Amino acid sequence: MSFLLRRAGFYVVAFVVAAIFNFLLPRLMPGNPVDIMFAQAGTVLPPESLEALKATFGFVDGPWPVQFGRYLASVFTFDLGLSVRFHPLTVNAVLMQALPWTLLLVLTSSLIAFLLGSALGIRAAWRRGGAFDSFGAPAALMIQAVPPLVTSLVALFVLSIRLKWLPTGYAWAPELDPGFTLAFIGSVLVHAALPILTLVVAQIGGYLVTMRNSMINLLGEDYITLATAKGLSDGRVRTAYAARNALLPTVTSFAMTLGATFGGALITEIVFNYPGLGYTLYQGITARDYPLIQGQLMLMTLAMLTANFAADLLCLALDPRLRRA
Repeated sequence: MSFLLRRAGFYVVAFVVAAIFNFLLPRLMPGNPVDIMFAQAGTVLPPESLEALKATFGFVDGPWPVQFGRYLASVFTFDLGLSVRFHPLTVNAVLMQALPWTLLLVLTSSLIAFLLGSALGIRAAWRRGGAFDSFGAPAALMIQAVPPLVTSLVALFVLSIRLKWLPTGYAWAPELDPGFTLAFIGSVLVHAALPILTLVVAQIGGYLVTMRNSMINLLGEDYITLATAKGLSDGRVRTAYAARNALLPTVTSFAMTLGATFGGALITEIVFNYPGLGYTLYQGITARDYPLIQGQLMLMTLAMLTANFAADLLCLALDPRLRRA
């Protein structure tokens, strides 16, 4: 319990620090979206409507401590105000519309990459120096070094434009009406296949290398030698003794990657015109929609901290030493 309380306290402090930076960055930039809207309107809006616009979107002048207090109250009550880009929708409504699509991409791709990369890393470590290990580890490092933008564009060109196997973008076929029908669900899965594939390719190399290196460090331990001397099968020694203990760094890496993928999906969603959080953030940035940008960044921060806290809980369940510490 003391371990969990320390970690929870750390994440609360980290969240407050992130909230401070999220509050300061837009206000350090010159101008605000309301001034831009007013200037673009030209003579359509009378000058006295400027203050009304600022009040509507929450850009009320005042001392920064007062503004920060209101901002923290809005964060902890999840009242993030109106979106400038998608007015009259609130920021909450815009984010909740985009969140399920990003969750579909992030959770599916991260889980596939984690399971497949860990399995390949176990095989490479168990047969280290073999043909698969000699080819797999360098190939994984090479794939990991490729920027997600390049991977997305290559996959789009080859699988969609040249071979025409998968759609080029969007979340479902435009001729279908959204609903819980087989046609709509099938269309959603087909349209998500290419973005998920590019995200899997971007992540799998890291899991393979992390699992391989972690497991190799454990194969020389005495308990591995003892398990082999007892006559246990290779499969049991590999999974129950070596892989289980080597999994701890990979679980932590999975949590960090899961949180980071919420931000990394930005490029993928833009390339495939996928209506998730990343594409929504891009639209908010181009419109200088500060309430939407702040809400999106806080959601990404919360996702990262929640994923890491979940990893702490999982490590606590997997490693008895943490429960005794």
